[in-house]
Amino acid sequence: MYKEYWVMSNFKSILTESCALTKTRPLIVGVSGGADSLCLMDLLREAGYALIVAHFDHQLREESHDDANMVKRLCASFNLECVIGTENVRAYSQDKKLSIEEAARELRYQFMFNLAREKNAQAVAVGHTADDQVETVLMHILRGSSLNGLKGMSHRAVIQTFDAQIPIVRPLLEMTRAETVAHCVAHHLHPHYDASNDSLEYKRNKIRHQLIPALETYNPKVREALLRMSQTLKDDADLVDSLVDSAWQDCASTQSGFVAFDVDLLPNYAAGLQRHLVKRAMRTLLPDVDVTYEILHRAVNVVASAGRESIPRTDLKSGLYMFREGNRIYICRKDAELPLNLFPQMKGKEIAVAVPSVVELANGWKLIIEYAEHVRAQEIFENENPLEAWFDADALTNPLCVRIPRRADRIIPLGMESHSKKISDLFVNEKIPQRARENWVLLCSGADIIWAAGIRAAHFCRVTEKTKRVIHVVTQA
Repeated sequence: MYKEYWVMSNFKSILTESCALTKTRPLIVGVSGGADSLCLMDLLREAGYALIVAHFDHQLREESHDDANMVKRLCASFNLECVIGTENVRAYSQDKKLSIEEAARELRYQFMFNLAREKNAQAVAVGHTADDQVETVLMHILRGSSLNGLKGMSHRAVIQTFDAQIPIVRPLLEMTRAETVAHCVAHHLHPHYDASNDSLEYKRNKIRHQLIPALETYNPKVREALLRMSQTLKDDADLVDSLVDSAWQDCASTQSGFVAFDVDLLPNYAAGLQRHLVKRAMRTLLPDVDVTYEILHRAVNVVASAGRESIPRTDLKSGLYMFREGNRIYICRKDAELPLNLFPQMKGKEIAVAVPSVVELANGWKLIIEYAEHVRAQEIFENENPLEAWFDADALTNPLCVRIPRRADRIIPLGMESHSKKISDLFVNEKIPQRARENWVLLCSGADIIWAAGIRAAHFCRVTEKTKRVIHVVTQA
């Protein structure tokens, strides 16, 4: 028996609480002409929402134009605005190498969200029911989906692929397909029958007509069981999302083209939480990227190796890649312009340096050079700050200068006495990113390099027991 009063009162609550809709802005409602979408349109109309009906002709059946004409006539009888869109779905699926189902969904949603932006609509409403939820959950089980897939569809969601602000709402998720048919009968609405719903060419139809009846031989109430499971997992997913939100705030920062994680924090999270963080980073950079378990497993292995000296660049998917640099683990798009503010960089090619002085470098860095009058030898020998160095002032030739590297640059590193090394080799050994090498800060005395900032000082001007005057140099951001 169709319980109209219960349906309408429950429906209004879902619209305001779960779908977060208001009556101050228009609402796009997708209407195919079937029972589910006609029921949705009628309930929204009765509830007093300002509707713009969107019908999409997929051109998959010869009679598809009849559905469009029927929807237009019905909207005219209700004095509702109706917009018809159409595309050749089969041709699009072949061109994009998509299944017919995927191509149809992509084109239909593009049409509806384009219309929503044009009409300044608050949301796009579609007629997914509890039966669709069961089918969706089963599809995700067969695909091996994560928790977010197994929880099924939500009453309200943002699909970044189509629009980052306008949500899709599904007010009928608690109604069955039988109830939408009953509503249409009670309100003298006449749905068009879509013969393609019986075709086993489509995966969803196979699930509907073959898999579910087979499962019902094991559990006659399998639909109810799957709906309970999806609701339970939705609550669990909400809990996980709150944990991910908290961890994201603590360890992630987002800039144009990349996400950076704190290398001291990310490896300490459980592997499951790491996977969620990596997935969020990937979807932040490419909202429609397909993130598989294999990709996330590979990424977590990179995180696990973050304490090692060398971590090679790891390709993830669709041009996204992952690597460690300093105290950050980066996930980047291929067009990302990574920051240089972590490294001492020159503004120009060469700057003369007096003692004492402060030299302004790039990205807010500066080089401070001064005489150290009361420095203790122990302080120098025990120093662990690579951005700080001391030199024997009397071993240097004035004026000093800071400059960028040149092709043939060499230095005799501290402790090597007479064996010189290429500056380019020092960059490689210290794993200095290629992008940071061109403008690296080199401190020079005459023709000699005495310090590759943050990397190595020269041997010939080291502080010894015989040193009388000491120059102290530090670079800092």
